[in-house]
Amino acid sequence: MEIILLEDVKGVGKRGETVKVANGYARNFMIPNKLAVASTDSGAAIFAEAERRRSRRETKSRREAEDAAKKYANVSVHISVEVGEEDKLFGSVTTSDIAESLREQGIEIDKRKILLEEPLRQLGVYSVPIKLFQDVEAKIKVWVVKK
Repeated sequence: MEIILLEDVKGVGKRGETVKVANGYARNFMIPNKLAVASTDSGAAIFAEAERRRSRRETKSRREAEDAAKKYANVSVHISVEVGEEDKLFGSVTTSDIAESLREQGIEIDKRKILLEEPLRQLGVYSVPIKLFQDVEAKIKVWVVKK
């Protein structure tokens, strides 16, 4: 049976491709889970409408993310930490700490969107990227200072 994929399906194909799969796989899994539609005139119309809706949603989300990136460009966070001898931190500053400090400033950002390669373990000023949308990132300044 030929189907038009509505989503990327690993091992089958990418969104928008017309592929041939077993009848049972199409009828019992792909179509009920809204991963595909039958490759007919009505199926093509359904796919085109789904693509228009997706495109509108993506455009709106991208615009909102770009506006948020501009807003976050001047945001800085001060995190006070306990230090020992030679200004060595007890512990480290993680994405959770940064998200909590942002929340205190009234900015809600999920800690999973804060992109730290590894926790911050030294005093200083860091430029930390935040992923807002697929390819839209904002950078905030994080000041790690001693108490």
